[in-house]
Amino acid sequence: MELGALIPLGDIGGDPAVVRDYAQAVEAMGYDFLEAPDHVLGVNAASRPDWDLSRNTSKDLFHDPFVLFGFLAGCTSKLGFSTGVLIVAQRQTVLVAKQAASLDVLCGGRFRLGIGVGWNEVEFVGLNENFHNRGRRSEEQVRVMQALWAEPHVDFTGDFHRIDNAGINPRPASGRVPIWYGGHAEATFRRAAKYGDGFMPLAYPAGDAALAAFDKLRRMTREAGRDPAAMGIEVWASPGVGTEDDWRREFAFWKQAGVTHVTAHTTYVSGHHKRIDGRSAAEHLAMITRYRAAVADLL
Repeated sequence: MELGALIPLGDIGGDPAVVRDYAQAVEAMGYDFLEAPDHVLGVNAASRPDWDLSRNTSKDLFHDPFVLFGFLAGCTSKLGFSTGVLIVAQRQTVLVAKQAASLDVLCGGRFRLGIGVGWNEVEFVGLNENFHNRGRRSEEQVRVMQALWAEPHVDFTGDFHRIDNAGINPRPASGRVPIWYGGHAEATFRRAAKYGDGFMPLAYPAGDAALAAFDKLRRMTREAGRDPAAMGIEVWASPGVGTEDDWRREFAFWKQAGVTHVTAHTTYVSGHHKRIDGRSAAEHLAMITRYRAAVADLL
């Protein structure tokens, strides 16, 4: 199993020295990867009195993940990077393929591209993309990106894309960038089983519902003619809740269930996920230090 941490940009800020020091500290602790979320636009909540304030606004800081990881690739030597998740459907597909390939080359293959379909129509409007066909379009986007990473020249004609004997350069040395799907909708299971290298379902606490979801993913992967054993599964853990013994029991459950990646987050709030009380970089680092020490022998 690999253990990662989510970078808490909204609390610690995005200054170069801050993100560099945080990433280097995470690497020095022995974490395997650092994960970052993605939003391009945040609404002005003052102009939207009905806005759900549990959703992000313009007050929340998000670095562009490709820029952030490109910077951190030069500040670290072995730390992996993952988006959690990139809203691929609000971006131009070929450009994302180019950015992901360039990052893969610059960080020596330490990057996983976690993708999702998004929820914020404001971002899609601002980026001149269609919010209402984003699921179907994202499925074709993955096919386009995988073709561009695998071959020097691509001919592709689909419902949303046309490439006429053209390619990107550089391409990833392995011929692909790992794609991990975030979400838990039925269509997400199907797309992950057919095209994905991994699945990132955050809706399930440790328990029977999670086991059923993992079994469903493996069954659908077999039905797609692929090997379920090659499919990664990532879950998130909340060190802000419980004790070291609780963390160990949860981690052991995930290991027994075949989870391959666990991300210790300190800010995410949704369902069974809770943030820590602290806001400083020192408090976030202290918490993930405690978490790794508690589960290290289980890795």
